[in-house]
This record gives sequence, structure tokens and C-alpha cells, in this order.
Amino acid sequence: MTSALLRRSLDVIASTVVVCLFMVWGQVTAQDTAATGSLSGVATTSDGTPASGVVLCLQTTNRCATTDDIGRFAIPDVRAGEFSLEVTAPGLPPYPAATVQIRAGLDATIEVTLPLVEGVRQEVTVTPSAFAVPAEVKTSGFLVQRSEILQSASALQDVSRYLQTLPGVAIGSDDFRNDIIVRGGSPLENLFVVDNVEIPNINSFATFASAGGTVSVLDAELIQNATFLTGGFPAPYGNRTSSVLQVSQREGSRQGFEARATVGFAGAGAILEGPVNNGKGSWVASVRRSFLDVFTRDAGFGGVPVLYTLNGKVVYDLTPRDRVWAVNLGGVDNIRLGPTEGDTRTDEVFNFDIRYTGWRNGTGVNWQHLFSRGVGLLGVSHSEAHIDEQVKDLVRNGVPGAGTPVDTIIAASPVVFRENSREAETTIKYDLTTPVPVLGRLQVGGSVKRLGVNYDTASPFGNDSPYSAVPGLDPFSLKTKVASYQSGAYAQATQDLGRRVSLTWGGRFDNYQYIDESRFSPRAGVNVKLTDRLSWKGATGIYYEQPFFLFLAAFPENRQLLPFRADHFVTGISYEASPTARLTVEAYRKNYRDYPVATEIPSLSLASIGDTFNIRDILFPLTAAGRGRADGLELSAEKKFSDTWYGQANIAFSRSTQAGLDGVQRPGSFDYPVVLNVSGGYKVNARWSLSTRMSYLAGRPYTPFDLEESAAQRRGVYDLTQVNAVRLPDYFRFDVRVDRRFIVGGRSLLVFAGAQNITNRLNVAGYTWNRGTNRVDVNEQLGIFPVAGLEWRF
Repeated sequence: MTSALLRRSLDVIASTVVVCLFMVWGQVTAQDTAATGSLSGVATTSDGTPASGVVLCLQTTNRCATTDDIGRFAIPDVRAGEFSLEVTAPGLPPYPAATVQIRAGLDATIEVTLPLVEGVRQEVTVTPSAFAVPAEVKTSGFLVQRSEILQSASALQDVSRYLQTLPGVAIGSDDFRNDIIVRGGSPLENLFVVDNVEIPNINSFATFASAGGTVSVLDAELIQNATFLTGGFPAPYGNRTSSVLQVSQREGSRQGFEARATVGFAGAGAILEGPVNNGKGSWVASVRRSFLDVFTRDAGFGGVPVLYTLNGKVVYDLTPRDRVWAVNLGGVDNIRLGPTEGDTRTDEVFNFDIRYTGWRNGTGVNWQHLFSRGVGLLGVSHSEAHIDEQVKDLVRNGVPGAGTPVDTIIAASPVVFRENSREAETTIKYDLTTPVPVLGRLQVGGSVKRLGVNYDTASPFGNDSPYSAVPGLDPFSLKTKVASYQSGAYAQATQDLGRRVSLTWGGRFDNYQYIDESRFSPRAGVNVKLTDRLSWKGATGIYYEQPFFLFLAAFPENRQLLPFRADHFVTGISYEASPTARLTVEAYRKNYRDYPVATEIPSLSLASIGDTFNIRDILFPLTAAGRGRADGLELSAEKKFSDTWYGQANIAFSRSTQAGLDGVQRPGSFDYPVVLNVSGGYKVNARWSLSTRMSYLAGRPYTPFDLEESAAQRRGVYDLTQVNAVRLPDYFRFDVRVDRRFIVGGRSLLVFAGAQNITNRLNVAGYTWNRGTNRVDVNEQLGIFPVAGLEWRF
């Protein structure tokens, strides 16, 4: 080959290699147990013939692959970042072709086309696509991008609220909370992981007996992407039975110092970031404070929530093979609920004086090492939370006389619940991913977690449960310090059985020291490509979860509880109509057993609670005798952003039943027979964009009051012949938001405004017996709720 022809060939490769990058945006994700991603795909000539023997390398790494006889290649275990893709065709020197982005925990697929010399096109295109087949996660997975959370009309820049728009996910009992209900399961069944650090609860104004709150302490501006698994998830994830939310935070800028100011639902704040040691690393930090208390002392419930949050991440590359990073997220919050002087409101909440202060923090350090074949990830983390709460019952001794000063009423009222408690977790874990002959991609790992609790809590008058005609059940005073351990290990293999079948199988073993129990959980999943666009998939597994520690410690008999179990069966088909559009159908079943149920209230299961701030009413003696079942069918259509618009529509039909100690299967409290979501956005031009969301939920079940008995006792007492036998009115909400971008002083300024529940529909959250008026009150959800905010880069 002459030098002129060689140069001509290199120019052809440089200017005409067409790289179509397929990044995972929607239902397909790979688990992030190594904090690496992967790159795979196929190389062909311009006429579609497979190109064998083509070498593809990612610059600045030692990661390369050579295409096989049918043009396929795979580069596993690639550190997150942007890389120049170098292509070497047979007989030619290497030449850079395009830039590809690798993200931790995600699989990316590219198509490389090597045109003929005479077919020169003077451009290189990198076209993003929505979907790619993952290696380990076969079913029920979603990838959420930062932009989707920030631009959503309904999310309030909160990742948990955004998840409520996905198939099979519903809100809890109240718009004020951000609980996520996954396929009929309790909010207590969801796992949160941030940059390889397990966080018990990522939300503010949370309790030790819940997994939700009002708003996330995570700043969505720092999120790179979030992986959400709603069923049949693989072996690395333990001690949860419904879902896994895995968040990857972005790196800070390695080029120079940057700053921006933000204003949103969670408050006003600033984000600062910059390089470390000339770009060998980076740092980023976000600090926010709520600001409603600046304008009012009463937000409608006798007080104003005050919230501070701090998020940060530092990344440093020790060597080309070694990377370390540290993350921190935390929040401090306080609130007061109850009457104020001159207040004429009579809602049940004003029959209490509630003072709450809490803080929570999670910190972790990770070391990632790239082996010649494989990757190891060592993580050490510590999370801690403290709650100081006091509840006074202002009508326990009778309804105060008119005109009595509020301070006098509060001073004379008894404390019915108090808590000054702390929970802490320290974890060390290691994960190894490596190719192994016959088994394919092998993943093994283990963890040891130390749980330390210091409870000082009391309910001196007991629990006035509406499920009991006898008031004052089980008064208690708990003052104890406990340290215990949980350990777990897993092994999992992913292998291709031919060109169209991918199989993942494995299991995990967990030991729960405090309750002296051990469990083995086998899991498996398969993905079959029926055609290039149509796939069938299935997954099954056994999942265990130890009840939250507060439930175990509250009463001595509760220590005899078992890890409750959920068996998952998931199957479905997926049709990719185009790189950015897909249709999916999935069916599932979850079978529960050994669920904690009340020993003194035969109809009550812990599976039907968990989305409440009222801890006093959900602590009682328990036994592991509950059973339940959840079945559903989900249909979804997704169109990811390209050019001007994006959107998704999904509908889920489901049934969830739970049985208490009496063994009677009843609709669970989170049984929504139909959930419909339609959301999307439209980019009008470079300055204006619009987003909307419509949601509909068929009425959730509730238990009506026994009106005669409730009036006689002046407190709510349920009609136990109708436990969850009646349904609330259907829920409907329509949200809208408008974004406008400006350039101010050469800097970008984004301003947005909109409203949630723009039709001002009075959705019903439930019913409460008002002891002050001795009648039933309707608890209404949020009416029309204005939203506004800004982001200014400076």
C-alpha cells in the first residue's frame, strides 16, 4: 500500500466512521457493584457486512477489544468518564474515531460502520439512543437522568417524587410525603444506595419506622443518574423485598472552579466545584436551606419546616488503575405542629403540640482497582441519624375551654410520646467482577455491617389504636443500647448462551445476628432476543428483610420475629420501535410470608403501614405470621428526548392483599387497582420549554369508623367488620411547568414556574376522627400548589 493510499484510508476512517452510541436511559441498567461501566457493540462495513478483526481501544486506558467473526465486541469494566475511541481496521494503523461516554453501573452499546473509501462523508456522528440490553438486570429496571428529575413538572426536584411517575410505582397516603409504593409493597421495603454507600433513609423529616419523608436530602443537581429496580433484582442486593434505588452522583469539574445558585422546593442554596491537583481529581459540594420561615411563622399547621442539607463528593485518581472517592450527604430539620394563639382551626392536628428535631448523615470512602481482567471495589461507610421528638395531647384531659391561652393549654397537657434516640450503621464491603471461563462474567462480594442503636423513647399512655375498642394498649418505656451485626455474601454469573440468550444466575447468604437467623436467597434471570427489536425476559428470586430495628426493640417478644420473605416472579416483552422509543409489557407476582403482624389486633399487618409520621400508633407486639400477595400487569410506552419532545405513558393493573394473625386475606393499604401516568415535555426553542404530568389512581382501601363507638369514646374506633373493605375516591392530578432560559452577564440563568394539581381537585388522603369536634374529618390532599425556582451559573 502506498503512503498516499495509506493516508487516504486513515482520513476515511477518521472522517467517516459512524458511531451510534446507545446509552441506557430507560428500563435497562446494569448493577453498579464495581462503579464501572461497559462498552459493547458491533462493527460492520458500509454495506452491512460484519467486520471481523477490528481492534477498538479506549484511549488513556488499557481496555481494548477485537471484533469476532460476526463483528461483535465487548469492553467490560471501564472506569466512568469520556474517552476517545480508537479504531484499528485490519492492515491500517490505529486512528481516533469518536468520543464515547462511560457511566458507572451502565451498559453502553455502539455501532461502528467502516465505509468504503469511495463512500466518504466528511463528518463523524455520535447519536444517543435510549436502550441497550444489560448484562445482569433482566427485568423491571429504569435509568433516570438528572435532567428528567430537574425538568419534571411533578417531582419538585426530588428523585423519590420522580419515581412515582414510573410503571408500578404509586404515591403513599399523602401528597405531603414522598414515599414510594412499589408493586403493592410497603415503603419500608425499599433500599437506597448512593455512590456505593447504603443510606437507611435519604429523606428529611423522617422517622426510624419509615423510609419516606417530605423531600429528599439529595440535591438533584448533583445526581448523574439513578437506577431504579422494581422487581427480580440480582443477588448483590440484600435485606429489602420490593425495590432498589441506586444513585450515582456526578463528579465536579476537573477543568476549573465553577459555582451556581439554586432556588427550589427544598430551599435556596449554592453548588461549588473544581479540580484537585491539576485535574487528577475533582470536588463538588451543595448546601441548601429552606426559606419558608423567612416569610411566615405558620405554613398552615402551626409552624414552618426548617431544613438544611449538605451533599459533597471528592474523586481522585491515584494511578491509571486506582481511583478513590468520598461522598457525604446529610440534613438537619425541625418543625413544630399544633395550634397558635388566636387560631380558630379545628383539624385533628391542632389537638396536639408536636416538636420535632432531627439530623441524619451518611459518609463513605471507596477504592476502585482495575485489574488486567476485572475490577475490585472496596467500600467503608458510616451513616447515623438522631431524632428528638415530643408529642403532647391537648385534649386528652378534655377539650379546653374557649379563650384559654394556647401556652396554658400546652403547659397543662400530658406528654403522650417522646423520643431522643439515635441509630447508626457502619459497613465494610468488597465486590469483585472478573471474567471466568465457562461462567462468563463472575461477580462475588461480601459485607459486614455493625448496627448500633441508642433508644430513649416512651409512650406512657399506650397506643389508642383505632383497630382496638380498648384504649391505651401497650404503654412502654424503652431505654436501651444495642450493638449487633449483619453480614452477607453473594456470587453471580452472567453468560451468553448463543447469540440471543443471556442468563444471569446466583444467590446470596445473609446472617442477622440480633434475631439469630440466617437465610439463603437464590436468584436468576434470562433475556431472549426474539428479533433485533423484540425481546422476552424473565426473572425470579427469593428476597428477605429484617424488620426495622425499632420494631424489634420496642417489645421483648418482637425479638422473636423472622426475616420476612418475598418471592418474585417477573416476565415481560419489550419492543424497541426506534432508538428512542419503546413499548414494554410486564407481569409480576410477589408472594409474602413471615410478615410481622400484631398479636393483639388480628387484622393488622405491618405490610399495611409505614407511610406515617405517627410512630406512637404503629409500635405494638408482633409475631411473624403474616402472609400476602401482589399481582400486576404493567404496560408502558416511552419516548426519550430527541430534537424537541419526550414523554412516557404507563398504566398498571394490580391487586395486593395482606393477612394479619387471623389469616384473612384483605386488600392491603397500598392496593391501587389502577395507576395511570402520562408525562412529557416539549422544547419550544432554545429559550422556552414546557413539561406536564397527569396521574390517576383508583381509590385505595380504607377502614371506616364505627361511628357510635367512636363518638362514645371520643376517639376513632374502626368498624372491624369492614377492614379495608371501602375505597377512597379516585385520585387525579394534573401538573404543568414552564422553563425560560436567559443569558445575564454572559452567564446562564434558568427560571421556572408552574403549578401542581392545576385543576385544584380536592383529592382525599383519608379520614380522621377529630376528638375536639367528636366527628369525622376529611383529610384533603394538596390543592393547587404553585412551584417556582431558578438556577444561575456564575
